[in-house]
Amino acid sequence: MPKTSKTYDLLAIGAGPAGAAAAYWAAKRGADVVAVEKQTFPREKTCGDGLTPRAVKELTDMGLADSLSQCHRHVGLRVRAHDKVMELPWPSHPVYPDFGYVVRRRELDDLLAQHALGAGAEIRFGCEAVKPLFEAESSADAALPADAPAPPLLGARIKDKASGELIDLRARCVIVADGANSRFGRALGCQRNRELAQGMAIRTYFQSPAHDDPWIESALDIKDRQGNSLPGYGWIFPLGDGSINAGIGLLSTFRDYKNVNTSWLMDEWAHALPDFWQINPESPDIAPVGGRLPMGGSVAPKAGPNWLVAGDAAGTINPFNGEGIDYAYETGRAAAGFALDWLGSSSGQAQLQDNYQTWLADTYGLYFKVGQLFAKAIGRPEFIHRLTQVGMKSQTLMEWALRIMANMLRPNELGPAEAAYAAMKGIARLSRN
Repeated sequence: MPKTSKTYDLLAIGAGPAGAAAAYWAAKRGADVVAVEKQTFPREKTCGDGLTPRAVKELTDMGLADSLSQCHRHVGLRVRAHDKVMELPWPSHPVYPDFGYVVRRRELDDLLAQHALGAGAEIRFGCEAVKPLFEAESSADAALPADAPAPPLLGARIKDKASGELIDLRARCVIVADGANSRFGRALGCQRNRELAQGMAIRTYFQSPAHDDPWIESALDIKDRQGNSLPGYGWIFPLGDGSINAGIGLLSTFRDYKNVNTSWLMDEWAHALPDFWQINPESPDIAPVGGRLPMGGSVAPKAGPNWLVAGDAAGTINPFNGEGIDYAYETGRAAAGFALDWLGSSSGQAQLQDNYQTWLADTYGLYFKVGQLFAKAIGRPEFIHRLTQVGMKSQTLMEWALRIMANMLRPNELGPAEAAYAAMKGIARLSRN
């Protein structure tokens, strides 16, 4: 029989951005919190490695500003399309800084996990959450009926991957933060809405003499070696350590999405990379790796009687640009706050679900809906071709677009970007999805 642990206040499934953020904020408030992570850190993670101002703000709030200052800083986005190049500085904002960083995820995730440990959280690395433990089950191995709503959790059964030992970790509240594939979330009945856009991305690293360039870069009309248009968009993020992160992203709204060979796509993009970066496309530092990205809050439900879902497990990836790490930090922080407020009050379980899901809807709901409509529109190559043609004629227009796509609109201010977004929101409200 599995060993049984003490009962924690909070159990986080996963110690990536959302899980580690939840563990940190919970520990800071004095909670008895444990996170379980199936990998051992440091480890590789498919990501562009770019931190936008939203992510920098969250990491700074967690006390990591000094650590970030040692990383490669960037000042904005360089855009390439239709043989034109435009540099777009990060916009000024009353909440977010006007700069970002590029940090390898193997380093960044380990940094935050260690920071959570330093705040008093417990993290069990190399331990996989293999199944939920439900309060309503007669035994830990009982199965729920397929159509039954998930009852309150007792915690999770975990497996130590090194020893094979099974342990039942018990907790008063659980935060599900085990990433885009979220095996634990699916066991609770969480499912992705397949009518909404999903992303797919693949990346690798190359050595480059431009590794310390102050701009991250995006190519909006990528081509293969013969000059033929390719679906998706490409990125190049300089790391400041002699290398760059180069990758390509694609949305499921593209008509032939399922037939795209991402390895071939990455190879073609590497050979078509702008000469500015001076890479050897035949010699990546590591083999390309990729993954799928649930976007726009497309996973539901996001809460249960005593559990909350955060980060990629909840599908909180920006449909405008495929950015997810800042929303993982934000939702991990919020989930920890709602969980501890609930544990410290006499309110019922329904209030935990309602409060968290209301916050998600108020904070991201309409923005993600606008982003999903945008993702659907740019799935048509002729539309995105025309859109970028128009955009690349105006620095001002592209700066407005950056403010919207990076979710850095100014609160309580109606500038041109805010006015354009307000019009998009009006359309989104009339949409059925």
